[in-house]
Amino acid sequence: MLPVFLYSVYSYRSLSLLTVSAFLLLSSLGFLTPFLSSSRSSDGVCAAGTIVVSRLKMGEMEEVDVDHITTDIPSQKTIQNTFLPVLPPLSFPLTVFRNPVCKVYRFQTVDSKWMLVREQMEECTLSFSVPKQLLSLYMQEDMNRVQDLRELGELSPHWDNLRKEVMTRYGGIISSYQETLAELDKITGRSFKPSCCKAQKSLEFIPINLHTQRMRVTCPKKTDAFYDIVTVGAPAAHFQGFKCGGLQRLLSRYEAEKKSTAYQCIYYSPEHTAKAQEVLSTMSLLQPLITSLADQLLQAAHEHSSPGLRDALKNLSDKTEQFVHTLKDELVKSALLALHAARPGLQTMTAGEGGIMPLKHQTSIPHHTEFDEEEWDRLWANVAKCLNCVIAMVDKLQERDHGKPESVPEQQQLADVITSHNPGDWKEQLCPLVTRLKECVMEVMEKAKRAMTFVLLQEAACSIPQGFLLQQRRDVVFSQALSALACGFVMRVYAGLQDEGFLRQLHLVGLVAQFESLLSTYSEEIGMLEDMEVGISDLERVVFKITEAKTDDLSDLQPLVCGRRGHFTVEVPLPQVVFQTLPEEIKEGKPLRVFPVLFNVGINEQQTIAERFGDISLQERINQKNFETLEAYYKSLSEKVPLECLPCFQTQTDIKELLETLGQNVVTKKRKNVEILWIAGTICRRLNGIRFTSCKSAKDRTSMSVTLEQCALLRDEHQLSKDFFVRALDCMRSRLTQGDIGQWEDPEAGTVTDNKPASRHFYPIALLLVSSHLLVVWLILSLVFLLAKYQ
Repeated sequence: MLPVFLYSVYSYRSLSLLTVSAFLLLSSLGFLTPFLSSSRSSDGVCAAGTIVVSRLKMGEMEEVDVDHITTDIPSQKTIQNTFLPVLPPLSFPLTVFRNPVCKVYRFQTVDSKWMLVREQMEECTLSFSVPKQLLSLYMQEDMNRVQDLRELGELSPHWDNLRKEVMTRYGGIISSYQETLAELDKITGRSFKPSCCKAQKSLEFIPINLHTQRMRVTCPKKTDAFYDIVTVGAPAAHFQGFKCGGLQRLLSRYEAEKKSTAYQCIYYSPEHTAKAQEVLSTMSLLQPLITSLADQLLQAAHEHSSPGLRDALKNLSDKTEQFVHTLKDELVKSALLALHAARPGLQTMTAGEGGIMPLKHQTSIPHHTEFDEEEWDRLWANVAKCLNCVIAMVDKLQERDHGKPESVPEQQQLADVITSHNPGDWKEQLCPLVTRLKECVMEVMEKAKRAMTFVLLQEAACSIPQGFLLQQRRDVVFSQALSALACGFVMRVYAGLQDEGFLRQLHLVGLVAQFESLLSTYSEEIGMLEDMEVGISDLERVVFKITEAKTDDLSDLQPLVCGRRGHFTVEVPLPQVVFQTLPEEIKEGKPLRVFPVLFNVGINEQQTIAERFGDISLQERINQKNFETLEAYYKSLSEKVPLECLPCFQTQTDIKELLETLGQNVVTKKRKNVEILWIAGTICRRLNGIRFTSCKSAKDRTSMSVTLEQCALLRDEHQLSKDFFVRALDCMRSRLTQGDIGQWEDPEAGTVTDNKPASRHFYPIALLLVSSHLLVVWLILSLVFLLAKYQ
């Protein structure tokens, strides 16, 4: 007995001849029973008409010749074997997901009942939207860096030449990104990048074959269940190639070489460079905020509003203290010393790995004075003193207004010194102190900004030219990884909007995002895996925020990316009606964290060669490292969220037990241990996580993995009959059935022609016969590939 295929048909305006023909066919076969159904478009918006079904027979179907029916509905993929739309369309945000392809099956359970299974695959518009936004942010960040270098001031000839060279490099990157963005803006209508374009330069920031897959299961005695997964090609710089390896290897080699060749500049560790970027970012955010809060304080004083004064003063104090704390870092002081030594008239600086050495004066230029290291401490301390003066004055004004001694004695004395005259207008008395505070903040910021810019100049100067190429490669890989993560996050949030336990977990702990990779540790796929490892780890510094959409217009529901390298935020707007139902913490804009983990197990014949003759230490290290991350996430989750908030499954294996089993498999020496992937995927679903599956192009290996996982879920969670398991697997994996396969439109491979032979590599045996040595090599290689194929 073969399972019945039921595919969904949608017509945007009216019932098509296809729909009528399909129902007439079913009626003639005796499968339709009376009921009334409304037909709508795939997005559930446009009504298409009403269908009256006479009878639906849920039974066996043997030896029935089914005609292939096609349709010419615009913007729809050709759908074969199109029958009854027995399940309603699955709702997705139309701005993010589009072009659904649906398949519906009927399978028998162990108790001879029937389950309906619906697959819905959609393209994701974030494939292009997120990379475009990232390119704009990359360019803006680099242009700001160039402007900061210009404002660094006068430098000695050596440092000035380095600055000019660095600015030229940044200009080249900006120009390249502008060209790429211009090419992307020309593309219309496409929502994903096929694998045939993976090495195309203009599309290198776009993820390969990014699609969403949802399986919905309807059983007679159980509520509907949903299983989501995102499929995407491995995030990697295919255009740049893998001749020298991937990011993980290149970055390690680069850091080692940078230490030994940093003779022309000062070497700062990656931690110091990251700290300098953080200080710059924090100051650029806090300085305008302090200025705005100071103006709010003056406005409240002008209105004689005591509550307004207290609120504005509290916010101003918090932000100013945060500003001062940022500047107290030792890196700022040492960078100021280095910058002073780089001014004209001073000798070239030297630095060892232990720290920065001050430079001696050139006696020919006497107007320079030694840099006073305590000067910087006095500068940022003045900010704190000015704030204390403002606080004392506000306390004195409120005390006189209410007749209550609210100030502490020290502040009271300070306020008496500041104003010994009778109280007049509050704003007049506060204005000089607030103005002095803003001036001190601006002065400190300018000095600290120049110092941190000088640190970044050293990083860029030591990086020429390899560091800039690595940064571009890292930008490419991160763009692909973030596009996939944003797609999965949006899909998971929309699926869990009515799950209070999920929303609680979301804002208290965050979500785990499990990337399943099927890349081999052989040949160029090693480089892909090294790229992917760095790209996934960079996602740790990404946070999400759920915001309220300005309007219900579809364009206002598009996720937005903001921030800078290493500190990106993805804002996901929701309709107002939906947003109001969320917990207060989420509505207040609390950053939502995602914990990405990557598990890789190569499964193809190349992995067989790698395990027998190569090195799989990269795969073992990745799996061990990410297992520890997953274990730490579960520990944090169990401490903050009751386990009752997690979803329930038919197979009630304890998560802790699953983690122990996963840990054992990670350290076990076993060839192609796919148990690692299966257990990690199971744990991810138990933890309300986001599932991703990847291979080189998200085609063959990915589809085999996803269909096997879906059938295993039907067996374990929905009692799929053992007799139906293999048949269900064959059904989901069969791209085409009997009939005119030339009418099937494959978005990835293009039009398939009948009787087209599979592509094969033919060895030029005639050339091999010229040399007996080449013939022996050919025979050995052929034997190795045969052994790998039938392993």
